[in-house]
Order: sequence, then C-alpha cells, then structure tokens
Amino acid sequence: MQTADLYALLAGGLAGCLGALVGIGGGVLLVPILNSVMGLPFTEAKAVSLVAVLATSSSAGLSNRRLLNARLAVLLLFFSVSGSTLGAGLLMRFSESTYQLVFGLTAAVIAAVMFVRLNKRNVLPADADPGMLGGQFHDDDTGRDVVYRVTRVPLAAAVSFAAGVLTSFIGIGGGILIVPLLNSLCGVPLRVAAATSVLMIGVTAVPSLAAHWAHGFLGDFHVAGMTAVGVLMGFQVGRGISPRTQVRSLKLIMAGILVVVAVRYLGWR
Repeated sequence: MQTADLYALLAGGLAGCLGALVGIGGGVLLVPILNSVMGLPFTEAKAVSLVAVLATSSSAGLSNRRLLNARLAVLLLFFSVSGSTLGAGLLMRFSESTYQLVFGLTAAVIAAVMFVRLNKRNVLPADADPGMLGGQFHDDDTGRDVVYRVTRVPLAAAVSFAAGVLTSFIGIGGGILIVPLLNSLCGVPLRVAAATSVLMIGVTAVPSLAAHWAHGFLGDFHVAGMTAVGVLMGFQVGRGISPRTQVRSLKLIMAGILVVVAVRYLGWR
C-alpha cells in the first residue's frame, strides 16, 4: 500500500468515526488532512470529502434508527438540498482562498456556539408532550426514557439551507452547522440531532458532488475510494464507542476539532 493510500484510509477512518460520534460527514476533519497533510488542492480535497460524506451517510442508514427523527429530516432536507443546489451553481464564482476563509469562519463560529451551550441537554420527562416534530428515546446518559420538543422550526430551516450552501462551498456535509445549532437553539438532543443530520448529509451532498465532478475537481478516484473505505470502517468503530461516551464529552470533541480547523484556516493565513 502506498503512503498516499494509507493516509487516505486513515483520514477516512477518523472522519467515519467522527461521523458516528457527532453526526457530521467528517469533512471538517477530512478536508484539512487531505489539503494540509496530503497536499491535495483545496478544491480536490473538497470533492474527495463529499465522497466520504456519502459513505458516512450510507453507513448511518443501517443504524441509528432508534434516535433518527425522520419527520424532521424530511422537512429540513427540502431546505438543505435547495441550499446545496444554489451553492453548486455558484461554485466557480469565488476563489479558493475565499472558500478557505469561509471554512475557517464557519468552524470558529460553531465552536463558540458549542462552548457557550456546553451543558444544554434538551430532554423532558417521559410524560411530556413532544409536539408535532418531537419524539421520545432512551437516554443512555441517564438510563431512562425521555422526550424532546423541536422549537424554532423556521430557524432550523434557515440553518439547513445555509448548511446546504456550505456543502457546495467547502466540501462538508453540513453537519457541523446542523448538529450544534439544532442542539443549541432548537431543542433537539445531541444524539438525536446527530442521527438526523447524518442521514441528511448524504442527500444534501449529491448536487455538490455532481458540480465538483462536472468541473473536474474529483481528479484522483483512487484516493476518493480509499477514503470511502476508511469511512465505512471508522463509522463502525465510532458507532460502538458512542453509547459509552457522555454527551458533554462529544460536544467537547466537536468543539475542539472546530477550534483546530479555525486556527488552521484563519490563524495561518
């Protein structure tokens, strides 16, 4: 196995594990590794990342059904796919440095939100009314059944649209925006937000990946394939770890990764 293949496999494994833990496609970790460590151009790193997003979402389709909020996912997919389609149409309008700046700013803002709302749990007693879009699940942290209620639905729709645009612009699945803000501002528990987001990101990424393919950014299919294999393996590892990891720890993991990414694309400019 060549060094590039090994790096791609390991990077995909880390991205897949992260996707299982916190419900993101892993692009926020994968793009910097492909760009900074492997030396791929930022545009090509984005395209490979979108392939990994599809692999993460496909893996999630076979799991997380207990936590998935399908009603909420279907509603928000209308907005995220619309945003992704719009972003794909604007893909060639901006420079690579602009996309890197957007990447860094996005990571910094979401990290700040995560730290501010670190201890927010969003769970209600089992006999509470979940409302039209809420639901019930067994909370691994407390060992009991709990209910949650989805609030600020227009805000969730706007966030999903923005996440779709970012999917095209910076090669992520949108989970780094959807998960923290659904959890912090819309009343959705982190594990539910993660399971719902990881289903959405695959569909959201399709228009973006098609645009990157059409513009010739997906140049190294071998790297993309090895990355996808790594994602499938890493997702299973993360899926096994997730129930034994405290929600607060998952938030800290996500926030820490976002800080590192923000420093990479803002502090080193």
